[in-house]
Amino acid sequence: MGKTRSAGNTEGLTAFTDVVYLSDKTDMPAEIRRLFRHKKVSSRLLPLDKYDEIRTRPDLVGTVLVDAEDMDTSQDLRLGRILESLERDNIGIILFTQRISRPVRSFSLVSSESSFSMPGTVESISLDDLWARICINLADRKKQNSGVTARLPVLTSLTERFWRDHPADQPQAEDAFVDGLKEQLHLAGLVQRDFLPSQLPNSEEVRWAATFLPAEWVSGDIYDIARIDEQHIGFYVADAVGHSMPAALLTMFIKQALQMRQTVENSYRIFAPAEVVRNLNQKMTGQKLSGYQFVTCCYCMLNLKTRQLSFARAGHPYPILLRKGQPPQQLETRGALLGVFDNAEFVQQTVQLEQGDRLLLYSDGAESLIGRLHDKEGFQYTDEFLALNDASITEIVDRLTEMATHRQVKPADIDDLTMIGLQLL
Repeated sequence: MGKTRSAGNTEGLTAFTDVVYLSDKTDMPAEIRRLFRHKKVSSRLLPLDKYDEIRTRPDLVGTVLVDAEDMDTSQDLRLGRILESLERDNIGIILFTQRISRPVRSFSLVSSESSFSMPGTVESISLDDLWARICINLADRKKQNSGVTARLPVLTSLTERFWRDHPADQPQAEDAFVDGLKEQLHLAGLVQRDFLPSQLPNSEEVRWAATFLPAEWVSGDIYDIARIDEQHIGFYVADAVGHSMPAALLTMFIKQALQMRQTVENSYRIFAPAEVVRNLNQKMTGQKLSGYQFVTCCYCMLNLKTRQLSFARAGHPYPILLRKGQPPQQLETRGALLGVFDNAEFVQQTVQLEQGDRLLLYSDGAESLIGRLHDKEGFQYTDEFLALNDASITEIVDRLTEMATHRQVKPADIDDLTMIGLQLL
């Protein structure tokens, strides 16, 4: 491992760095600095708003420690974007969320078999355990002996055991295994689609549109549009970090765990949007899921009688209200990521809709089609999206879907894309 660099050095990455410490603080904690010096690992402190430097040169990064202590995640999408972008680059992440008032046991951290650690409840580990986690990430990243023997646990399937015991049959078995795996993924994608709405609740009052485009066979996105009773419709888009099978499995959990109402004997109680999101977060953190625990979500409830829309979000792109003759409007409300902080707060907002209004919910896979947040200018819509400002919700979703299927992007940048929208008639 390399030489320890100054903790305050925040210039661009020019050489391989074992540990990048992402934080809004001006310095690393003293015990962390001592650990790096004692173990002789190279380190660099990098502000959170400069994490894109890692994406520019991911080959120069061993592992990343994200210090989210005291971060106001309810007002900031940065944490979610950081975790998702680093996960796409296959960089091991360790997330700090809360300092513990104990000697040695200094941070809240949950060890897992995945590439990064995200706590649901506060659990502290010693600096020795932290060092072991760093070693695992570095060993996996650098593919060489880091001075400490560390290896991720391997789950062996029955097929792998057969290959080990019958090496002569391995080539033929591998071909059969790959063909079988492709078929299983294809079937898994069909099963996942069975959890989506079979039909949209169109009526004389409201028209719906939806699109669901997985990046691979299965998706890390999930959505639903459901009548709660004769007067209310609940709908949401949720996005699990990453894509493919691990994220898709988490979407099945979300589908079952998200409850819009509670039935007691012959009566029922409708959950307010903030309550729906808060309950889902508590179920996720209480489950102590391994690996893909970070989820964004926006849940809305429409009152068909009053045309009031109530909504709450958890680190998700803001819903967009389109009103004829006016520029698109982001409906902003605070909400932390799901599955990270068990005591996260979610703020509910209500907006009065008018005849002809259209509302669009989408996952971050559609952001490049709709617009991007710029540091100085704020959120800027694309020209293509602005051209659809007066179109029907069906035309908007159809056009954006067509653009998504024909755009030229790098394979690493392909992401799941989900959109749902409504229009008051």
